[in-house]
Amino acid sequence: TTARNALTSVAGDMIYNTTDSKVQVYNGSSWDDLGGVAAFKIESLVIAGGGGGGGYNGYIPGTSEGASGGGGGGAGGYRNTYASENTGGGGSTETPIFLEPSTNYTVTVGAGGSGATSHTSGNDGNQSIFVDIYAVAGGGGGRQQGTGQNGGSSGGGGGHPFGGYNAGSISNNPTQGFVGGNGRTSNPNQVGGGGGGAGAAGQYPPNTSTGGNGGNGLASSITGSSVTRAGGGGGGVATNVTPGTGGTGGGGNGGKAGGTGNGVAGTNATANTASGGGATGGNGAGGVVILRWATADATIGATRTGLTDGNVQTDGSDSYIVFTGGTGTISFS
Repeated sequence: TTARNALTSVAGDMIYNTTDSKVQVYNGSSWDDLGGVAAFKIESLVIAGGGGGGGYNGYIPGTSEGASGGGGGGAGGYRNTYASENTGGGGSTETPIFLEPSTNYTVTVGAGGSGATSHTSGNDGNQSIFVDIYAVAGGGGGRQQGTGQNGGSSGGGGGHPFGGYNAGSISNNPTQGFVGGNGRTSNPNQVGGGGGGAGAAGQYPPNTSTGGNGGNGLASSITGSSVTRAGGGGGGVATNVTPGTGGTGGGGNGGKAGGTGNGVAGTNATANTASGGGATGGNGAGGVVILRWATADATIGATRTGLTDGNVQTDGSDSYIVFTGGTGTISFS
């Protein structure tokens, strides 16, 4: 290195540096390594936005059809490369990736889907992305008389007097969450299934007087303390029975159909947990992208335009950053 620094060099000059044991090239202002990639390991938790809760059908006077509940929203697809913690759907830890300094990498945090307050299915969430790690959006809950939407975790199925509707299917390449619960047949009161969570399936309603509970989420300690995220939303019901509760990790509770004037709206999923919204109007929560790396290995750039984050934090010898919204590029030095 001492001899190299004493050279009068022009762009393109190349040497073998016996101090660093690397081939190096002069770029016109500094020496760059060619004899080995200066890459560093980064661990991540990438979760898509949760689906919204399904809509309902109110009681119709003079008919045999009672008020009916929709299905709970499914949690966003959950992909983990940190430590030995699971990926959603019972999957094993995925392989961490390696990044190079001074290179731009894409981060996208998916928004949650809105819940339905009429006879329609809940809206799907939106996918989250980190480099080539894609988390599939959570599926919206099925409307009354409707099938749950497909997703990372799928939405629950809606109830119906002549046959409960099925939950949606899940992404399986790789698996990122669990399926929602099917809706239940009952007359006059039909009840919806719970949305799937990252850690467990949504519940098929246990009886004709109770909506299905949302599937539980998964806990991660990537930020240094255990936080549970990505629970499914609770299934909706008629006005005179009990709605399902949201899964652990922030799933919204189901609501009651409002056709008789006694409706109760489903609750929104807890913000930034990627959980599903409760049936009868509950909104799904936005996703999250969390990155963790050895502090000595790299420093993240201060320019992160378009992204919402909580700034760099430390946990022991590691640094981490939590992105809770937006899309943009990041780089490290």
